[in-house]
Order: sequence, then C-alpha cells, then structure tokens
Amino acid sequence: MRDLVNNVHPVVAIAPAAAVADNTAFVSGWIDLKGYLSLTFLLIFGGLADADATFTTLVEHSDESDGSGSAAVADAQLIGTEALASATFADDSETRKIGYIGSKRYVRLTVTPAGNSGNAFLAAIALLGHPKDAPTANPPA
Repeated sequence: MRDLVNNVHPVVAIAPAAAVADNTAFVSGWIDLKGYLSLTFLLIFGGLADADATFTTLVEHSDESDGSGSAAVADAQLIGTEALASATFADDSETRKIGYIGSKRYVRLTVTPAGNSGNAFLAAIALLGHPKDAPTANPPA
C-alpha cells in the first residue's frame, strides 16, 4: 500500500526560529517513542550565511523523559551517520536525515555550529513511524 500519511506522526524537534548568528547549539526536546517502532530526524537547513561555518549533528538517547543518564547513540543504532546528517556553509536550502533504531524510549537531536558568525537557519522534524495503533491522527495531536 502507498499510504504513508496514516502510518507516521511528525513532531517538531527544532522549531523554525530567528537566525542564529553565533555557535549556539540547536537542541531538540526529548522525543518520546512510546507507541512507535521507528524514528527519523529530518533536518532542514535554510540560509547559511557564514563562509566557513560547519554544523555537527549528534543524536542522544535515554530511558528517562528528563534525559538523565543520556548518552550519545552508538553508530550501530543509527541509520545513516551523524556526519551525513551534518552540514557546512555550502548547504543552503538542503535537507538531511538520520534514523534511530536503538531501544531507548527518548531520543534528542543536537546540531552544533562552529565558525558561525553569519545568519544560520535550521529546523528539524522527528518523524515517528511504524505505529502500534494506526491510522495516526491527522492533524497530528
């Protein structure tokens, strides 16, 4: 079947916001995987004005909703790599993705700029999939 809409649940991970003009990290909230068997982060890079900035991606996971005991996700528990989900100043208006296949309930995304003194725009969606109960709500609740 070609139906994706009833089998995914998008959650704002990093909301669109004003440009960051320094090296302040973009950090999502903890994404709760309860009721879903898969998670893909979709990153959206807008204008990246600095001529030498880099944007490094990190995925962390935890068994606790407050992130206590969190740790970086091992490469074996990711689909794709954090390097492939990262970007440079040359990646204006591009997207990236990284999947999580670990067993922890909570997952967080962090994108950290380096060398950024220009305007950088970034947003991200956590796309939860393989729901235990389908169809998923539309609009998402």
